[in-house]
Amino acid sequence: MAESEEEDAEAWLRLKPVEPLPSQCCGSGCSPCVFDLYYRDLERWETARARNDRSLLSGKQPPESQGCSAKLSPETFLAFHISTMEKVTKDTYLVRFTLPGNSRLGLHPGQHLILRGVVDGLEIQRAYTPISPVTAEGYFDILIKCYQTGLMSRYVESWRTGDTAFWRGPFGSFSYEPKKHGELLMLAAGTGLAPMVPILQSITDNEDDETFVTLVGCFKTFEGIYLKTFFQEQARFWNVRTFFVLSQLQNSYCQTQRAVSSLAQSHPMSCSLCPHRPNSHHSMA
Repeated sequence: MAESEEEDAEAWLRLKPVEPLPSQCCGSGCSPCVFDLYYRDLERWETARARNDRSLLSGKQPPESQGCSAKLSPETFLAFHISTMEKVTKDTYLVRFTLPGNSRLGLHPGQHLILRGVVDGLEIQRAYTPISPVTAEGYFDILIKCYQTGLMSRYVESWRTGDTAFWRGPFGSFSYEPKKHGELLMLAAGTGLAPMVPILQSITDNEDDETFVTLVGCFKTFEGIYLKTFFQEQARFWNVRTFFVLSQLQNSYCQTQRAVSSLAQSHPMSCSLCPHRPNSHHSMA
């Protein structure tokens, strides 16, 4: 009898939810967070054990789904295949993930997803915003910057075309409403531009949305500016202005200006280059 009770106790312990590691929280304020899910499942487990009724655990969500599905869930990681992976700068990748058929991801402009990775047996999670149009069918694109000492960076750099990555979401309470604001000012540095991209594109894709947009992107060098072609095309619209603020000029200022002028000739745009000078508070080209 005692042996049977001991085996039963061990069986219950095997069913007990495992508390997430700090690295499993992306720190972006997602709801539900991995810790929210843990405490929910722990409460369900404690109730089931007190009543000795394992059927009460049936509502527990699986940690991930192996099959590719366009139906996102904030609680469950879903598998998506990598169709292309392009290195856009020395440390940044543009990765395209496949959606079944002609399905859409279903995010609102500016919402983000959580990526799960495992490095050296340690599970980590980070937040990324798709930059593909919200109307994109059959795929979604993610811009990811890799850092020399970053754990998720090691995971991302190990990807190859055809690999599978796990995402959950969507997250983000901000929802852009067309024509609600007369003007938007977008300020971003580096890959922080990602949430701005689908919002900007949703405005220019909507002929009835006359919201005026001023976008200021901050980068180290002209060569490091992401999505140049996209911003050149967006700046053709009458209600869009784009500015790039650079903290470093690898070539001379005149050389960089000539590069901007050359791009402007091939893609007419309202685009200005604003080099940041350490000895001045404000500087405009």
